[in-house]
Amino acid sequence: MLGGVENHSSPRSAAFFDLDKTVIAKSSTLTFSKSFYQGGLINRRAVLRTAYTQFVFLAGGADHDQMERMRKYLSALCRGWNVEQVQKLVAETLHDLIDPIIYDEAASLIEEHHAAGRDVVIVSTSGAEVVEPVGALLGADRVVATRMVVGDDGCFTGEVEYYAYGPTKAEAIKELAASEGYDLSRSYAYSDSATDLPMLEAVGRPHAVNPDRALRREALAREWPVLDFHRPVRLKQRIPGFSVPRRPTLVLAAVTGAAATAGLVWYLSRRRTTTPA
Repeated sequence: MLGGVENHSSPRSAAFFDLDKTVIAKSSTLTFSKSFYQGGLINRRAVLRTAYTQFVFLAGGADHDQMERMRKYLSALCRGWNVEQVQKLVAETLHDLIDPIIYDEAASLIEEHHAAGRDVVIVSTSGAEVVEPVGALLGADRVVATRMVVGDDGCFTGEVEYYAYGPTKAEAIKELAASEGYDLSRSYAYSDSATDLPMLEAVGRPHAVNPDRALRREALAREWPVLDFHRPVRLKQRIPGFSVPRRPTLVLAAVTGAAATAGLVWYLSRRRTTTPA
């Protein structure tokens, strides 16, 4: 049994999972980066303007203020992108990129919560159109995810309709609890990031998974369980009859991933041109 999952038939409760680096082994903002770069959604000018942003994400060192600045800039960057093009690029690579990086430990926890009669909810800052199919693969009952505004022309307007980040995640959990009848005091939550402290504080059984330094410090101070997930596995190898839903998908966070890969390419090209022979 992972994470001290208890079996309770009533009252109704839920298990809330962050996605990036909690259920999957990588940041979803980087997972699709190669596909988006090869698809031409980032040009050289965008690469130069976002060089600092990409490396902050690659280093995993973005704090709250940096995340806010990145969100605003990247939302503006994707303005005018055709949604169908983005959907096509992600749909073509979803199976190959996501299937191998789901933590076996996370998949087992989800199974244990379902066996205990508990709903499983994925709560992610990534875009709804990628979180939903990933949630379906995992057997999640619901998802909470970021949603972007799409104009009448089928392109991103650059505005965010709903941003699932920080305190907003906790608010979403509380709204779900009210509508679905969850007892949050007997519910579970899992995350790797200190930015999800509001979500973890909203439940009676918070868990830190592969925590960053700030979350590890908080978890130890509050005596929260700290879990180590380190075994990515292809779901079709552990779940009989597993298959990936074949439908168009979209990921808001892939904007950041495309920028990250482009920044790396730009950096390497500069090294080649500046390194002495």
